Amino acid sequence: MGHLSVDIETRSSVDIGKAGAYRYAQSRDFAVLLFAYAFDDGPVEVIDLACGEAVPGRVLEALRDPGTTKHAYNAAFEWYCLNRAGYTAPLEQWRCTMAHGLYCGYPAGLEAAGKAVGIPQEKQKLAVGKALIRYFCTPCSPIKNNGGRTWNRPDHAPEKWELFKEYCRQDVVTEREIGRRLRLFPWPEEEVRLWHMDVRMNAYGVRVDKTLVGGALSVDDACRQELTQEAEAVSSLANPNSTSQLLQWLRERLGEGIPDLRKETVSRLMERDVPEDVRRMLEIRQQLGKTSVKKYTAMEAARGEGDRIRGLTQYYGANRTGRWSGRLVQMQNLPRNYLGTLDIARKLAGKGDYKGLRLLYGNVPDTLSQLIRTAFIPSEGHKFVVADFSAIEARVIAWLAGEQWVNEVFATHGKIYEATAAQMFGVPVERIVKGNPEYALRQKGKVATLALGYQGGPSALISQGALDMGLAEEELPDIVSKWRQANPRIVDLWHQAGNAALAVMETAQPQAIKGLLFALEGDLIYGQSFLTIRLPSGRKLFYPRPFLNENQFGKPAVHYYTIGQQSKRWEIVSTYGGKLVENIVQAIARDCLAETLRRIDALSLQVVFHVHDEVVIDAPLDVTVDSICALMAEPIPWAPGLILKGAGFEGDYYKKD
Repeated sequence: MGHLSVDIETRSSVDIGKAGAYRYAQSRDFAVLLFAYAFDDGPVEVIDLACGEAVPGRVLEALRDPGTTKHAYNAAFEWYCLNRAGYTAPLEQWRCTMAHGLYCGYPAGLEAAGKAVGIPQEKQKLAVGKALIRYFCTPCSPIKNNGGRTWNRPDHAPEKWELFKEYCRQDVVTEREIGRRLRLFPWPEEEVRLWHMDVRMNAYGVRVDKTLVGGALSVDDACRQELTQEAEAVSSLANPNSTSQLLQWLRERLGEGIPDLRKETVSRLMERDVPEDVRRMLEIRQQLGKTSVKKYTAMEAARGEGDRIRGLTQYYGANRTGRWSGRLVQMQNLPRNYLGTLDIARKLAGKGDYKGLRLLYGNVPDTLSQLIRTAFIPSEGHKFVVADFSAIEARVIAWLAGEQWVNEVFATHGKIYEATAAQMFGVPVERIVKGNPEYALRQKGKVATLALGYQGGPSALISQGALDMGLAEEELPDIVSKWRQANPRIVDLWHQAGNAALAVMETAQPQAIKGLLFALEGDLIYGQSFLTIRLPSGRKLFYPRPFLNENQFGKPAVHYYTIGQQSKRWEIVSTYGGKLVENIVQAIARDCLAETLRRIDALSLQVVFHVHDEVVIDAPLDVTVDSICALMAEPIPWAPGLILKGAGFEGDYYKKD
């Protein structure tokens, strides 16, 4: 079997960062400028399509040939763009070096991944490359000095163009070198097929209600104008949207030092007895601060052919667990909807009826926020079938740890919050029902279940909203203690996972616990090393360049390299038993979702996106939610005894049921 490595440089007037690669490639002025390729370990050639060169017949044949494996970094882009440009290249023959790198715990960008695997980078070269992309691949402003042109062509800067060709050539060299190093740590074929499914799903896209999106943007504009005018009248400020001006005004009105205008600060001020004009300004601030309505702008920017948004999910976006992450509209953090009259609100918003929405619902920004999900609609003649796993992390951790009483709850009545409270406080579960005094314990059982499975303490309860539920801070340590006493096998799992990781690092010998295999893997050629955890599915979690060092508490801990959640840089972090269990449980939950996606695909049904543990199917009218939930509840061969359950709904638009 032959191998063909590919990199292309393209142009489009569509902003790829805002609209995504699929909308970018659908632009009328989209074009492939350069086509760099290499067969196996042969030399890299660059075809100058912009200057009239043609892709050789041998390469065209290789693109079509099922016996030639095509490689690229972020291969979904090359595959889609080449097919849009008329170069036939079936998806099944493609392999993505970026996706393989994500599987191995490396960062996503070509330069960042190259640096992480040990390929030296020249910062100046990178800066020059980005400047060349801006020059040749994006429109330029027509001015007198450039003759009023809107695109820079090769003949406008021949020296820059030669540099650009070398930049394209070097990308193939880098991609191929990364691939060579990754080959020592194989990307499982099951994962390759899952990536193919993901690319097909993203290319298919999901339809959006363009009338609702347009109306919502119009309503938001009218609302902001009116709120700003009211704020000017109430405060007499020249610019009430200015944080510094409003902060100074509040300090003068309240006669005290207000530290900032963050969401939490404004909420605390609203709880106090403040003057009416101050309260109204704070309310306006909250409404104008509803950033979620910006998702309508993101939808409009990404809406492409057939009123569909493509590219909403990123395979292995969370590379510690392998879960998918969101792109463009960021489906993972959509606001919930609580309105009981969504149909009416959608109609008013679709008409751009600001006054009607304000009259019926009062807080217009909040109403628009709740309607965001409903802007996603099925194809003509179809319906959405939406289903998700019920309490999957609680199910997985109990199954993995062997916490039998929890498994029995899920095998019977499934009321895990009530059962947890009963176990913690020694009361019959039958007493924890509405109307009984013991029902108040359910809140404690709920927050404990959600917060404490991964070795968290009182702060974890607070982050899960314990104080907002009415619990007192002084009672949180007791809740932690009682939950741990009720779940000794889960507590033991934390220690087993932490000890196994430490033992592997100290002895370089594999350690097996609970159907998991901890191991130290590396190569002597390039010096790569990983702590790996083989999951029940056979997939592995990778922790790059691990080493032992003291953590912030002065205890020995495993440290490794990853992209920091806050810094977004390649940096060192430490881990511990509870965090490892969190990674493992979420990874197993992800594998359960993957199994469901494969089952749905086998039925030739079209998933348009999935969020966390929920799937959204653009389904024919004869498909029922019960059939999909039954599919989710089917036993998984690699997880005997794991009891899963799906719940969902059918409808003409997406929502939080």
